[in-house]
Formats: sequence, C-alpha cells, structure tokens
Amino acid sequence: MDEKEVNFLPKPKMPEVGCFRSICDLIPARVVLYILSWSGFLVSFVMRNDINFALVAMVEDSVTDANSTDHCSSSSLMSSFASNRSENPFSASSLGELNDTLLENSSVMGDVKFDWDSTVQAIIKSSFYWCYVLSQVVGGVATQYFGTKSVFGWSQFITAACSLLIPNAADMHYGAVIFLRSVQGFASGLTWPAMYAIVGYWIPPVERSRFMSSFQGFSIGIGLTYPLCGFIIAHFGWRQVFYTTGSIGMVWCVFWYLLAYNTPQEHPRITPEELEYIELNVSEDIKNGQGMRVPWRRIFTSMPVWAIGLTTFGRIWVHYTFIMSGPEYMQKIFCFDIQQNGLLSGAPFLCSYLSSVLFCYIADILMDRKTLSLTNVRKLFTALSQIVPGVLVLLVGYLGYQIVTVLILWFVAVTFITASYAGAMANIVDIAPNLAGPVLAFAQTIHMTASFVQPLVTGFMVTDSQNINQWLHVFGVSSVVAISTYVIYQVFGTAEIQSWNYPDSDPEISSSDDSAVIANQPMIKVEPGLKFDDDDDD
Repeated sequence: MDEKEVNFLPKPKMPEVGCFRSICDLIPARVVLYILSWSGFLVSFVMRNDINFALVAMVEDSVTDANSTDHCSSSSLMSSFASNRSENPFSASSLGELNDTLLENSSVMGDVKFDWDSTVQAIIKSSFYWCYVLSQVVGGVATQYFGTKSVFGWSQFITAACSLLIPNAADMHYGAVIFLRSVQGFASGLTWPAMYAIVGYWIPPVERSRFMSSFQGFSIGIGLTYPLCGFIIAHFGWRQVFYTTGSIGMVWCVFWYLLAYNTPQEHPRITPEELEYIELNVSEDIKNGQGMRVPWRRIFTSMPVWAIGLTTFGRIWVHYTFIMSGPEYMQKIFCFDIQQNGLLSGAPFLCSYLSSVLFCYIADILMDRKTLSLTNVRKLFTALSQIVPGVLVLLVGYLGYQIVTVLILWFVAVTFITASYAGAMANIVDIAPNLAGPVLAFAQTIHMTASFVQPLVTGFMVTDSQNINQWLHVFGVSSVVAISTYVIYQVFGTAEIQSWNYPDSDPEISSSDDSAVIANQPMIKVEPGLKFDDDDDD
C-alpha cells in the first residue's frame, strides 16, 4: 500500500465561524499541545513550591529568627535556595533572612501564625516527596489505560484542589497540611510519565526534540514562584498564596479539558492537512498502541532502557552538584553576599529554558537534514549534557579562587546540562513511543536516586566547608560519575524502536501462537482466470 494512501478516520468538524475559525486554523494543534505542556509544568511547579515561601509568614517569628543570626548563614541560605531545582528550590530559613518585612506586613494584616518548630516545617516541606517517586510507575500504567488527557488533567486538578484547602487545613492541625502535601506529591508524580506518553502519538520524530523543550516550563515556574509569592504575602497575606496558586491550577485545568486530546484522530478542530502530516510521519503501530499491556519484564531487562536510566543518573548527579553544592562552595570559598548569590541562583532558571530550546531545535535540524542518524543525534546531545559539564565541574575545583573564570564555567556547564532534553530524555520516546510513560517511570526511578545520594556523599566528604581541597574531591567524584555513566549510554544506547513496543509483540506470545493465528485466517479461493489489478499489489 502506498504511504500516501494512509487511511485515517473522518473527523467531526466544528461549524465554520468566519474569521475566528480561520485564525484557529493558522495555529497547528501541535503548537497548542506544546503550549499546554509548557504551561502545565510551569503551573505544576508553582503549586508544589508555594508552601516553601508561605511558611515564612505562617510560623511565629521566633521560629524563623533562629536561623538568621549572622551573615555567615548566607551560605546555608544559598545552598537551600538553589538546592532542589526541581524538588524544593527555596527553604523557609532562607526566606526568613530575606523577607523580614514580609513577616511584619503579614502580622499587620491579621493572618494567623502557627507555633511550628523547625522539625514540623521540615516534615511539611519533605512530605511532598514521600509519594512522589512511588507515583511514577502508577502514572505510567494509568496513562496506558486512561490516556494523557485524563491522567495529566486529574493530577493537576487534585494538586490545585489541595492548594486551595491548605489554609483551612493549617487552622485544623499541621498533620492535615502534611496529608494534603503528600497527596499533592503523589498527584504531581503522575505528570511526567503522562506527558511523555502523548509525544509518540502527536509529534513526528523530526519535531520530537523541539517538543521536549516544553518540559522545561518547570524552570520558568520555579523562577516565577519566588517573586509571585513574595508579592502576595507582602500585600495580601499568606493565605492568598494558596488561593492564588490553586486558582491558577484550576483555570489551567479548564483550558486543558477544552484543548487537549490524546491523539490527533480525536481532535475535533485539527485541520485535514495537519492530520495527514501526522498520519504520514507517525508509525501506525504507535497509533494503535494505547491500552496495550505493559511488558514490564521486557522493560526491566532492556539494556537501552537501563542505559537511559543510568546515564540520566549521571546527569542528575552533576546537575545537583552545581545547584546544591555549588552555591555553598562559592559562598564559603568566595564569600559572596546574599544579593550576589540571589542573582547567580536566579539567572540559571532562565538560561536552562532558553538553552534547552536551542539544543532541541538544533537536534531536529540535524535530523531533518539527515546530517546524523537519530541514534547519533541522541548520543551527541547526551555527551554534551554530561561530558562537557563533567569536565567543567572538575575545572571549577582546580581553578580555586579565580572567581570570574569559575563563574563563566559555571554558567556554561549549567547551559550544556539541558542538552539532555535533545538526548537521553527524548530517547525514551524514540525506543518505546507506545510505552513512553512506563519506560520513563522506570528510568526516573533510577535517576531520581541521584538527588538523594549526591547530597549525602557531599556531606560525607566535606566536613569543613571552607577547605577547598575537600571540595575538589566533591567535584572530582561528580566528574567521574557524569562521564562514566555516559560511556554506558554510548555503548548500549540506541534510537531504534524496541520489539516490545509494538502491540503485537507480546512476550508471552510464542512462535507457535503466531502459526495458530495464521492458520485461523480465512482462505482466499482464487478461481481460474481471475486476474488481479496491479494497483491492488500496493
């Protein structure tokens, strides 16, 4: 059958409404999906980080003042300020030092304050991540059966609803806040595998890298959370933080419900030209894959999957070295003040998104012009995201007190780390477009451990934070981990679709089963003199 004769289901068309319809037709459905993905991750990270700021105004002054006794605590401030770029980027103690005026304004407005000690605050902040990792696999499985629209939409709705309930929960007991944050964490963990799963159905391979840059919306979300929450607390009180972020989440859910669809075939407003383009460039096996059983055993034993998980472990390790250990290193060794550290920690958020867009665009150009094979494109950008930062992080340690040179290397390294979204992170969809959600869940379970292990190793090696030789050991280990894990990907990584990705490739089906299927097919009786038209052979 000729490729151009691919059949697709007739689409129910919306009635023409003149100029508005014409304008809508000018915006490809794939662009709308990109905007929804970008804004979805932005909103998700605003809702997950709002309480880290609000806690400053929620607790009694004496609780937060304990950690703001001298100027030297600014190093601890920056360590927590930049510590969890995607997990917990700002701590209550750091904001206590920066926002004393916000506390006073909050008191004037009559907001209730709670006598929660540092332990309670730490539990509230960490409770989000208790179920976050566990929900990765759940999200992958749920997406296979219910689709991205339902899983991503409901996860955002639940997270927003919990944000709206937190003020009342705080009045009841801090245990209620911990419960709501745990629910938020579980719901937010569903978003990543859910969005990965939709890429294979909507985005042709030559555009896939560019679409992956939409996931970097979380960087903008983190960057916006600080000024947004600070402004709200200063002028309206801490309760309005949760009402605002929760309302933003609810409004986003409305747009998602109206505009998002699991597959192009379901979209009522997609143009015939765009639908045909997607149909001709997306494999038929991918389009038929939703609802297929997840072959977990084949995924667990797949070397390409392990290669992605392990190499991403190295990227996360070197990333957390920069965003967690790095700021403390520069504060203790270079003695930067709070404002300088704040500027240096805020700028990478914007740089990360812009660099990810650039890398993903270049990757798609290389694919479109057939300059490199898809496998080599993924390996090239994975190398850029790990080998370059791995070398630069080692140079940072050896350069010692050369501040200007260290800062230049710092920003270059952080910029190159985002190349992974055109490399190993996009590779998940390449090897298993039908099972991108479950594969991401498994790979993310592997590489998420780096976010916990790296700080522990750093704490073990650095007993004196002003000893530059101890820091050199931290940077050396980070360099080795980043580069060595890439070697695994270089050997075992591939962009070839795996056999277990296809709906008909069930590991339980043996060759005898295939023979049985063939035997049960109806026989075609060819009568003498019957002649087939040549076109039918296609």
